[in-house]
Amino acid sequence: MTKQVTLRDVAREAGVHISTASRALNPETRSIVNRDTVDRVLATANRLGYRPHPLAQGLRKNRTMSVGMVIPDIENPLFGPIVAGAEQVLGSEGYSLLITNTDISQGQTSEAVDALVERRVDGMILASASRSDDVVVDLVDKGVHMVLVNRATEGVPVPAILGDDLTGVGLAVDHLASLGHERIGHVAGPQHLSTGLGRHQAFLTRMHSLNLEIDASAVEEATWYQVDPGYKAARTLLERRPDLTAIVAANDLIALGCYRAVMESGQEVGVDVSITGYNDIPLLDLMHPPMTSVRVPYRQMGVEAANTLLPMMSGEATEDRPISIRLTPTLSIRQSTAPPVS
Repeated sequence: MTKQVTLRDVAREAGVHISTASRALNPETRSIVNRDTVDRVLATANRLGYRPHPLAQGLRKNRTMSVGMVIPDIENPLFGPIVAGAEQVLGSEGYSLLITNTDISQGQTSEAVDALVERRVDGMILASASRSDDVVVDLVDKGVHMVLVNRATEGVPVPAILGDDLTGVGLAVDHLASLGHERIGHVAGPQHLSTGLGRHQAFLTRMHSLNLEIDASAVEEATWYQVDPGYKAARTLLERRPDLTAIVAANDLIALGCYRAVMESGQEVGVDVSITGYNDIPLLDLMHPPMTSVRVPYRQMGVEAANTLLPMMSGEATEDRPISIRLTPTLSIRQSTAPPVS
């Protein structure tokens, strides 16, 4: 195993004291060192392949160089790109990302957040927020640097990186309407989450704007963003409204549950009932039939979250940064949607 190059090695090779080498390598103290000495130390560090240890840097700045990230359901594929985007940015700045999964439990979320606070993370990225969330309120009270992703908490001044659900659901409804669908139902997400409520409201708004008839009988709430709750909600919806020719699902996993309910009723997805998903997770093009879905730039969501959090942790955040950023979705059209059967 190759021996890791240390600051002492750089100082010895450059012919300077270790404290001088440290000052020359630190942009904040470089100005107090002779320019020729700085150039020699930097050239030596580059030649030896020296990389400052993130923890040592953090200790000098009273930081742990770590960020906690709370995921509510690690089995949901949408969270992978968010993590990847955040880690890409944070890793380039020397931070480690500590990821914890709460299995959709508010109690586990509280325990996970407490554990991260005890580890003295420099900041947090929360993908677990609900519309009314005591955990988020408590972190605000403690002064913890924090950014929400994918979901928002009402009435709490915390930066949030979100998808534009009003536009996204509008794309799905517009697409179905353009195919000739008029009797469109909605399998909504949990209404205690901003994504569930926001997409439900967006569905109603777009249906009304297109003068398409909609009432409570055409909407059914799934208890969670997974296949089985989606199946149960869609089965109930189709039993109540067998005349529906299309369903807008609140996410892709719920939409897969809708697939099952439609097939169980003896109908065919993309022929008798068109279905749209939301998120455009991987492998939807391999489903039968391939699923039409709203694509949200989730990796960019992670990137924006990290870029928002970094200046907060360094004390460089400015008041003019928006409290939330909404990323624009697009629609991936596949074979799960088609004109209604005449």
